[in-house]
Amino acid sequence: MYDTRNPEPPSGELSRRTFVATSIVAGFAMAVQPVSAQTMIVTDTQGLDAGEVRIPVRDGTMAAYRAMPASGTRFPVVLVISEIFGVHQYIQDTCRRLAKRGYCAVAPALYAKYGDVSTLPDAQTIIREVVSKASDEEIASYLDSTLAWAGQESKADLARAGITGFCWGGRVTWMYAAHNPSLKAGVAWYGRLTQGFHPGSKNPIDIAASLTVPVLGLYGGADTGIPLSDVEKMQAELAKGSSGSQIHVYPDAPHAFHADYRPTYRKEAAEDGWARMLDWFKRHGVA
Repeated sequence: MYDTRNPEPPSGELSRRTFVATSIVAGFAMAVQPVSAQTMIVTDTQGLDAGEVRIPVRDGTMAAYRAMPASGTRFPVVLVISEIFGVHQYIQDTCRRLAKRGYCAVAPALYAKYGDVSTLPDAQTIIREVVSKASDEEIASYLDSTLAWAGQESKADLARAGITGFCWGGRVTWMYAAHNPSLKAGVAWYGRLTQGFHPGSKNPIDIAASLTVPVLGLYGGADTGIPLSDVEKMQAELAKGSSGSQIHVYPDAPHAFHADYRPTYRKEAAEDGWARMLDWFKRHGVA
């Protein structure tokens, strides 16, 4: 793990190719249009400092969305990890919801240097042409840098740091919790458990027993992409360790049940999962 106080990697370890991420996504990605406006939650910025920021990383500058209370200091920090559709309106709103609860929430555009996912037509193209090019090691480095930046620039208290993520970001949540044991807690929303986006890479099932950071997994029993057999295997592996990590399953919920802009949204499960997330963070010192 890189020291979050000094996000520069060891000399020679990585390519020195420099990039500048253009910006976060305005509105929603093309691949999720049309959105379900009747269920979409919109959180205002009253009382918040919210908007796009730029974070220095090892090979350039990365765009991110940051929301935190407009007054005060030393806020607990939550890394918010997007789905494959990027840091679009739903993820930005999620940051504002957390900021309204007193958090500094930061959603970095972790794979933006490989392309603009908002313009791609479907999930398969997004994964093939952009998301699959970002390695777990690279993502972990960028999240280290995001925490370092938050501690320096956003009044965040790194001693009270957590992470949450959705779908692709749910898998990242498990993996980054294994990478960075200084985190207090994580909450993973329906992230893949037994397969990743890179051949030969480790997956949450591989690191479950050795986790030290308590992670709460929130999964749908009707998720056609993540079978209950995978969830049960993950629960068995978690039970071998001492992190206290748990998985809660909503029997009738599909994949992406928290995504209020999509037809998969399930209000009861989404609201219960949100309450469980806030309670998990509070119980484990991210508050």
